[in-house]
Amino acid sequence: MASRYQNNETKKLNDGREVFKSKIYPKIPKSDSDIYIVTQGGDRLDSIAYQFYENSSLWWIIASANNIHDAPFALPEGTELRVPMNYVSITQNFNK
Repeated sequence: MASRYQNNETKKLNDGREVFKSKIYPKIPKSDSDIYIVTQGGDRLDSIAYQFYENSSLWWIIASANNIHDAPFALPEGTELRVPMNYVSITQNFNK
């Protein structure tokens, strides 16, 4: 599985550091294959991604599908989340 940074452009800052440019994540439409879960205490986006995708770096798919943009990795207990199961096609389309 490709890194989400694989095709990110970089830019050089005035102080000489090179950083990744911001990337807009795709809007992920609902699908019949989506799974809905309710979080339990201690659940995090990366651990949920690992549970469903066997890849914790794909946390951004769950975050994007649920319009989570500035939240910490830890989620409040009882949060309902949509987990898109077509993650392979999402990552393929995102990395084009």
